Amino acid sequence: MLNRRKLLGWMTAGGVVGGVALMPSAMSAGATTSAPDHTGHGAAAGGAPAAAGTRVAAQFTQCMPVPQQLTPVRRSDGTDVYRIPIKTAQYAFTPGKPTPVRTFGGTFVGPTIRAKTGTPVEVTFTNQLDVTSNVHLHGGHNASADDGYPMDLIAPGASRTYHYPNKQQGATLWYHDHSHGSEAENVYKGLHGFYVIDDPAEAALNLPSGQYDVPIMIRDAQIDANGTLVWPSSVPDRTTVLVNGVAAPYFQVAARKYRFRLLNTGNERGFRLTLGGLPMVQIGSDGGLLPAPVTRTDITFTSGERVDIVVDFSGQPIGSKFVLSDVSGPVLRFDVTRTAADTSRVPATLRALPALGTPTVERNVTMRFDDSGNVGLVNDLPYDPNRVDFQVKRGATEIWNVTNTDTVWGAPHTFHLHLEQFRVLSRDGAAPTPDDAGRKDTVLVMPGETVRVQATFTDYLGKYPFHCHFLDHSSIGMMAQMEIVP
Repeated sequence: MLNRRKLLGWMTAGGVVGGVALMPSAMSAGATTSAPDHTGHGAAAGGAPAAAGTRVAAQFTQCMPVPQQLTPVRRSDGTDVYRIPIKTAQYAFTPGKPTPVRTFGGTFVGPTIRAKTGTPVEVTFTNQLDVTSNVHLHGGHNASADDGYPMDLIAPGASRTYHYPNKQQGATLWYHDHSHGSEAENVYKGLHGFYVIDDPAEAALNLPSGQYDVPIMIRDAQIDANGTLVWPSSVPDRTTVLVNGVAAPYFQVAARKYRFRLLNTGNERGFRLTLGGLPMVQIGSDGGLLPAPVTRTDITFTSGERVDIVVDFSGQPIGSKFVLSDVSGPVLRFDVTRTAADTSRVPATLRALPALGTPTVERNVTMRFDDSGNVGLVNDLPYDPNRVDFQVKRGATEIWNVTNTDTVWGAPHTFHLHLEQFRVLSRDGAAPTPDDAGRKDTVLVMPGETVRVQATFTDYLGKYPFHCHFLDHSSIGMMAQMEIVP
């Protein structure tokens, strides 16, 4: 008999993990299940099973919105200052059927903060929800007090100001809730947004920019027949794929080059994307630009990962349509509707990766569920904010061997490191995959697999988490912490 955890480990609502196409969805849009939800919610917690998911709209009937770019309320002593409320809003995943969501600033995809390397940003978040929250800048190199530590909570009615020095190269980052125990629910319900860092060296490359530089957030959700965003929700029931908050939208493009910043914010979902045979030229990953562009016919990325691509629509006739698809079905359609001048380019050389450094410490990290399947473990222990798992010396270069030991349940996990980007050295002793390229902060680890990564820990002291970035897993304990010491 196929148990619940193995089902969730082998499939993500018909999607993929690790670049491996999974079995066709055994749980279709109309299917139901009474099996316990692995997060401990739903029937396992004494409630009724959640209603099964349903696709919420006909394909390609709505235009993909571009998230609003936020304007600073002021510049003070060279710092860009922003204020963002954390608030409930009504959002219609199904046209005409609004449902409550949790938002940054009132929009389901929060406003984009566009920062510059070397220009500090200060953001004050005010919690207008009736539950606690906090904010983590995913991929940010920041002081511990500004990292969004899972126990640094913003109580209802309170505010917290985060300071981001932006002393890092250009990259596609994102900000999201990280309040321990509730991060999965808060992010699922909408607490996510883009944070893009631009730098002068990248601007000099003349990549597509301005209106031709488009952030695209992809995630899954369970939407019922009434248009309601369902929570608690089990992974196989999250059958609706949302692109910037819209199911299967279209996006009108000119016959020229575009930069698309792809971000996966699904709680526990991988995507394997193709573009109808049209090449996707990858130029960046989590931590910024690759050394050189790489032409891809398909791209796999999982929860928390980012992939920057350039797609060239020049030479395509007006009226052409190209569908970005996952193995589970269509995701987004690009419609070529006009011509436009294009002086952008994709140079053969982008940005050299920094030297790896000489490692002085090697550590082992394991991730798995306990025997019940309802508690997440790192190195066989659930998260305890009063326990320091690793002490790391500031300035040290270390190698971490990250192993998914969930061979009983068969569940994939993702490894996310706060504070620093890392480099993937190998997978089970073999070369990294194309999806591991560049500076990374999140990486997929399949059952029984070991991924070897290397990082150098600079600048800041204090406590920082490392965890599975399937938020359904971290919220039930699959998280640990390191302390950076002098």
